[in-house]
Amino acid sequence: MNPETRDILMNVSVATLATALFKRGLRNQVIQGVHPVGWKGKNMVGPAFTLRYMPAREDRNQLTEFRNPEHPQRVAIETCPEGSVLVMDSRKQANAASSGDILITRLMMRGGAGVVTDGGFRDAAVIAELDIPAYHTRPSSPTNLTNNEAIAINEPIGCGDAPVFPGDIIVGDADCVIVIPAHMAEEVAAEAKEMTAYEDFVVEQVKAGEPIIGLYPRVNEEKFGPLFEAWREKNGR
Repeated sequence: MNPETRDILMNVSVATLATALFKRGLRNQVIQGVHPVGWKGKNMVGPAFTLRYMPAREDRNQLTEFRNPEHPQRVAIETCPEGSVLVMDSRKQANAASSGDILITRLMMRGGAGVVTDGGFRDAAVIAELDIPAYHTRPSSPTNLTNNEAIAINEPIGCGDAPVFPGDIIVGDADCVIVIPAHMAEEVAAEAKEMTAYEDFVVEQVKAGEPIIGLYPRVNEEKFGPLFEAWREKNGR
């Protein structure tokens, strides 16, 4: 992805991005129900590479399946491009794990930018210590074969009720994860950068005792326009 866009998205919040997308008519881009597995202190940003699970059928989901070199879960880990975020459609249930620490460690070593599932991870405490952003709903110990079958790689999926197309830009922060359609990533990032600057200015004003009315949103342009521009110049924003 565009390195400048990536740098911007590393420094804006999911909440700000959600507002920018809302302005464009997109209201369901936040992946619902997922949280960081140990916040790493910096945003997760990268193009989506997807893995889809379906309900397991017992005759197809024995432990011997993991010996198959073409098993989609293993192949997804080994083919997710460097700098991409692996996004898993786990049917919004964490009765069985989407993955565990060994596979996520391998993804990290291959340069993955992060991993998201609307299910759960096993070995979550170990994943929390890895140097790769990870998001899930809750810890889950049973193997994914219990009730999920990995069935398709890098096709459109739903994850936590959000549509995810391969190549869409995934951003995660300390709160949650959002999906930005690839074709509008640069303009959304640029707007979010401007919004973030103004929001930082607003926080300073509020802490100084300024009322919200007229300030946020900036209705009183006559008063706050010049103040904001002076603040930007002072802070290099």
